[in-house]
Amino acid sequence: MYKIKSKQIRFEDFHQPVGLTMDPNNRWIKKAEMIPWDEIELRYLELFKNRNGNVAKPLRLALGACIIQAEYGYSDEETVLQIQEGPYLQFFCGLPGYTLGRPFDPSLMVHFRKRLTAEVLGEINEMIIRAAQKPEEDDGDEDPPENKGTMIIDATCAPANIKYPQDTELLNEARENAEALIDALHDPADGKKPRTYRKAAKKAYRKTAKKRHRKAGEIRKTIKQQLQYLHRDLNILETMLKAGKELTQKQEERLAVLRKLYEQQKYMYDNRTHSVENRIVSISQPHIRPIVRGKAKAKVEFGGKMDISVTDGWTRLEHLSFEAYNESTVLPSAIERFKERTGRYPKKILADKIYRNRENLAYCKERGIRLSGPALGRPKKNEVRDRYQDYRDECDRVEVERKISLAKRKCGIGLIMTKLPVTAGHSIALSVIVLNLRKVLLRLFDRRCFFTDFIQLLASVQKSVVVQ
Repeated sequence: MYKIKSKQIRFEDFHQPVGLTMDPNNRWIKKAEMIPWDEIELRYLELFKNRNGNVAKPLRLALGACIIQAEYGYSDEETVLQIQEGPYLQFFCGLPGYTLGRPFDPSLMVHFRKRLTAEVLGEINEMIIRAAQKPEEDDGDEDPPENKGTMIIDATCAPANIKYPQDTELLNEARENAEALIDALHDPADGKKPRTYRKAAKKAYRKTAKKRHRKAGEIRKTIKQQLQYLHRDLNILETMLKAGKELTQKQEERLAVLRKLYEQQKYMYDNRTHSVENRIVSISQPHIRPIVRGKAKAKVEFGGKMDISVTDGWTRLEHLSFEAYNESTVLPSAIERFKERTGRYPKKILADKIYRNRENLAYCKERGIRLSGPALGRPKKNEVRDRYQDYRDECDRVEVERKISLAKRKCGIGLIMTKLPVTAGHSIALSVIVLNLRKVLLRLFDRRCFFTDFIQLLASVQKSVVVQ
């Protein structure tokens, strides 16, 4: 259940105790004024279908706490403590006045992340951009409207906080999980517990794991051993379930992951390969897949893959998936969304070579869009390329790289700490909102500094004139 406040709190209405004087030009106060809370709250209300039960926390408190966490990379507990200790953060979260008590329990941060999904945050991001942008002038009854604007698009990966996956370690962890399920299902009244050979299995794994340099034959032998132990444990679990034992929903999900992992590892062992479709690289986060990026630092990353577009300095999340995909397939849908927002197609698109396939080139040519880069195939005879245009396109395309770098270093997608698919998507989408808020705040303070310097310059000129 959710109830909308009559109005959002303003700085003039924020109760300040005696002795506390807050600066109205503080960045968190200015940032709060940039966000259209009332419009976002109407969208937030649609998430609550049930009109009974406890009243949920206000939207401004939930979204504000998530933004603070993404801005600084705090844990859930530290986020609540920082809000409790800071009056500026309390105003940003919509509290009526400064209070010494905790605004909410840290466990509610999980519910905030589950409720504010990547799709909802994408709509909130558009609301923030619309509120910050200047309204464009109407071109009249132009039909069709002339293409205008530039869209820059690129793909990246948001790595998850998991250990680098190795087959021997994954199988050992799976075996330990299976043994824990057997212990949970076993009842001493049923007699002796089925034998799992856990000590021998652990000893066989450690024999290889402790070695600094492992030969391929030793690794393959260890994988075979762990597969046999895991297969035995899974058969024991099947027997116990057929005998009438029951698992909780969480245990059933874990057992399904163990079965899938065994099938994949057995397939790779039998076929002497290291790749398989929808490969599981983490038992606790089975939705994560290896994403081949081909970068010098890491050829393969493990996390969510996403496409980000930049238009007039504003960042948008065009696509997000935990499965590997070809980013060139995202371009047509991103162009159509651009037209929905602006009423026209972009004049040019700056993108990597991977986006320049025949389908995308034909799609852009049909709509009068220039897709940067050379033509496909061998250069034509006597073809003259505009090298200056190519150079300018490459220079302008760097902007999306800067946005990705800033998002990874300062906005939280350099390492995703959340574990569920929905909460990981929340963290990635929220980082885009934080990027845009940084842009608005930087533009505001730059403009204010410019006017301050200009006034000081005028004052110095007048003073010099008076002295003369």
